[in-house]
Amino acid sequence: MRNVINTEQAQAWNGYEGEHWARNQDRWDAVNAGFNTPLLDAASVGETDRVLDIGCGAGQTTRLAARRADGGHALGLDLSAPMLARARRAARREGPDNVSFTQGDAQVHPFAPGTYDVAISRYGVLFFADPVAGFGNVARALRPGGHAAFVCGAYPEDNEWLQAFAALGDLLPIGGFGAPGAPGMFSLADVDRTCEVLSAAGFEDVAAKRVETYGTWGRDAADAAAFLLGSGPGRHLTSQVAPEVRDRARERLTDVLRPHEADGALRLRSTALLVTAVRGSRTGTADL
Repeated sequence: MRNVINTEQAQAWNGYEGEHWARNQDRWDAVNAGFNTPLLDAASVGETDRVLDIGCGAGQTTRLAARRADGGHALGLDLSAPMLARARRAARREGPDNVSFTQGDAQVHPFAPGTYDVAISRYGVLFFADPVAGFGNVARALRPGGHAAFVCGAYPEDNEWLQAFAALGDLLPIGGFGAPGAPGMFSLADVDRTCEVLSAAGFEDVAAKRVETYGTWGRDAADAAAFLLGSGPGRHLTSQVAPEVRDRARERLTDVLRPHEADGALRLRSTALLVTAVRGSRTGTADL
């Protein structure tokens, strides 16, 4: 893959992380599906729009956008070959026909300027090494006046999966897990900073609001605990402790999650930022 700046992310998403997501994409979609309609509504996807989905993963949001833009087209861009392979299979199986997928790093991908009317992302813009450069590249891909809408991790205290992890603090090296800052789940959790980044990248009318949904994480507490500890963050934490400590962590996490079981499923609240913006007449400092 050419034109890659975020090399550590490329390695992760083409290694265990990407393979885990690809294998478990149905479950990740069940976790995050409640954000889809707010995201697409906020993006104002029109019938003939050209849509760019940044960090599209296995392509659920790309396909949904393409159905709204049934007279246009939706392109999903992602670093992960395993997830894109699944995205292409799903598109062939389920449609629609006006969707395609490309492997690339959104921070430096050579988009044709002004190609897209709308840019969207569901948790896919959190890993830029240089956020201003990354969002600046996305801004250049949009026509002036084009819309952007992104769902970003925020409010760690109101994400029940993260609070469940916090209960393992004496067993796993939780440290600053969930804190805003470096590339990762909560890199854009600081609203003021995120608005500054987008403005510097060439966006105008930047706004952010809180969105909340409940997602299904498993059949029951044991299933959800195994899934959480097998995901990228969980695997990173458990890899640093002895096997017997991992077993204790899984048992405790199962106990912590058990009150969330109901009607044959384990559901948890996720709270995020829904950020919207408009591409201005010029892009920002990323052009310099």
